[in-house]
Amino acid sequence: MEFVRFKHARFSARLPVAFRYSLSHYWMVEDVPGLWRVGFTKFATRMLGELVEARYEVAVGDQVSSGQTIGHVEGFKAASDLFCVMDGGFAGGNPLLDEDACLVKSSPYEDGWLYAVEGEPEETSVDVHGYVAHLEALIEKMQSEGY
Repeated sequence: MEFVRFKHARFSARLPVAFRYSLSHYWMVEDVPGLWRVGFTKFATRMLGELVEARYEVAVGDQVSSGQTIGHVEGFKAASDLFCVMDGGFAGGNPLLDEDACLVKSSPYEDGWLYAVEGEPEETSVDVHGYVAHLEALIEKMQSEGY
């Protein structure tokens, strides 16, 4: 897998080149034509901390759309709604997270994916270079606001 290295201030990450990224810090990768796995980016996992639990409010086969709340995640630092970044049919959550939810942080771009969807990424998704530019701007803004 090819990566782009991102480093800014105290945050660094390796971002897979072949993935799509949402501006809300999810990644999407097409495993087979039309079937996409979705997970949190390294930036999102840093904000959330270690994941304790992921719960889904949709069932396999349900139609989902970009921006829809499809469940909740709970971490040591925060709890959050889980949003869909795809349009299509929900193909299920990652069964590995039932055994070890910490995979979301320890293996964010491989074993720690959140859910899968048969469909298409949201129209506003970007490639790795678009996501790097988004991170640069976001971190600059956070620093100027004292975070």
